[in-house]
Amino acid sequence: QVQLVESGGGLVQAGESLRLSCAASGLTFRRYGMGWFRQGPGKEREFVAAINWSGGITVYADSVKGRFIISRDNARNTVYLQMNGLKPEDMAVYYCAASNTITVATIRSAYDFWGQGTQVSVSS
Repeated sequence: QVQLVESGGGLVQAGESLRLSCAASGLTFRRYGMGWFRQGPGKEREFVAAINWSGGITVYADSVKGRFIISRDNARNTVYLQMNGLKPEDMAVYYCAASNTITVATIRSAYDFWGQGTQVSVSS
């Protein structure tokens, strides 16, 4: 049974940083591309960042480029999202997802497994 468990969310002030983690089990982690998505109040789930199986290719949404960094540790079966310079508009539930593809994927339908999400709140 595949499980993706996010952690690291919380309440911060604008300008501060958080690091999200997503621990994967039940799959051969190094064979999956990983992604982070988020869903704000009253909004659809949107792409944030993705990383390929080796960590050599990363893609970001324009809204987070230059502030967020996605990385992975295949020895620990974990993907991370370092979020710097947080803004109130970054407030959302953040989900990690696994995609059985050799490329990075930015669309929801490309992902096979999803975590339950972790809340990130940013006060102005």
